[in-house]
Amino acid sequence: MFERIYTDLRKEARKNRVLIIYGPRRTGKTTILTSFLEQCGVKFRLERGDNTRISNLLASRDETAIREFAEEYEIIALDEAQTIPEIGSVLKIMIDNFPDKLIIATGSSSFELSQKLGEPLTGRKRTLLLYPLSHKELKKHFTAVELKARLEEFLLFGAYPEVLTARTKKEKIEILTELADSYLLKDILALEKIRSSRTLMQLIKLLAFQVGSQVSLNELAGQLSIDVKTVGRYLDLLEKTFVIKRITAFSRNLRKEIASKVKYYFLDNGIRNAVISQFNQLTERDDHGLLFENFLVSERLKKLAYESFYGNLHFWRTYDGQEVDLVEEVEGTLAGYEFKWGSKTTKPPKDWAATYPEASYTVISRENYLEFIR
Repeated sequence: MFERIYTDLRKEARKNRVLIIYGPRRTGKTTILTSFLEQCGVKFRLERGDNTRISNLLASRDETAIREFAEEYEIIALDEAQTIPEIGSVLKIMIDNFPDKLIIATGSSSFELSQKLGEPLTGRKRTLLLYPLSHKELKKHFTAVELKARLEEFLLFGAYPEVLTARTKKEKIEILTELADSYLLKDILALEKIRSSRTLMQLIKLLAFQVGSQVSLNELAGQLSIDVKTVGRYLDLLEKTFVIKRITAFSRNLRKEIASKVKYYFLDNGIRNAVISQFNQLTERDDHGLLFENFLVSERLKKLAYESFYGNLHFWRTYDGQEVDLVEEVEGTLAGYEFKWGSKTTKPPKDWAATYPEASYTVISRENYLEFIR
């Protein structure tokens, strides 16, 4: 068992607020919930949203029936709550009738919960996002030396809990292949009218080869022979279901700055490698820098999310090729980061230093990357 960032859900709860835990499938939401309930020391009720009888009872929005469902317990927990119709209204009835109870709901993807919670719970919920295991969490279990020794493993297989606890390379590949084949598109296909899951998977594969590069929606549309608006819709769904993360270009209108392009990163290296069936050792491949960059961006995203970062993430590039891989902007303060697989240090790009003299600039390499993500 790995200790996750959220251990005591009572500490995360707020009075008169529903506690929502969401994130990618198979990241440990149910484990966190059940572990907490087993140790809470009070009377609780745990139900799954895909239990047809419970789902029908709650979906009826019969206040008398919902009060009878919840009144005898101090904690009400609904796992996979997004499968319950009108779940936002259901949770509002609960919190209206029992403002002093701890009400917890988990869900597998943000777009499901955000659509179904919506207006009913405006100002009445607190949300926690759970990613695959982060290095911020793993530092409780491994020393810095041990983590560095396992860097290749993280670059190839990512950080899903099941993958990290698997004993052999074969087991890790089997788990990641199952995740990619059975879970990656499950929420999208269940809730959206997608004509071809094959096209969606082809899009993911194209993105896997373009990690860290500027992406053109028109080019993707041409390669897939579909409308550019459909590409945009698919990309939005993939981001909302925690497959990818979009990073936009940073610009303050310097003529040479690229302002309209975007980059996409995978939230887990293992998933990225699974969709292209590529798990060769680093000595047998030429995408070390790409894997390292995706790993650093995904780990930084987890770290910032768990530390309640409220700024913006960008990349910076000029038309003549000057580039900063990641730019963090908080209240007008800029921090630029350049990712280097090799040991060669670089100076800030000339136009970056000239245009943003107040901004910091740091090269992140294999020597200092733990400071950046832990």
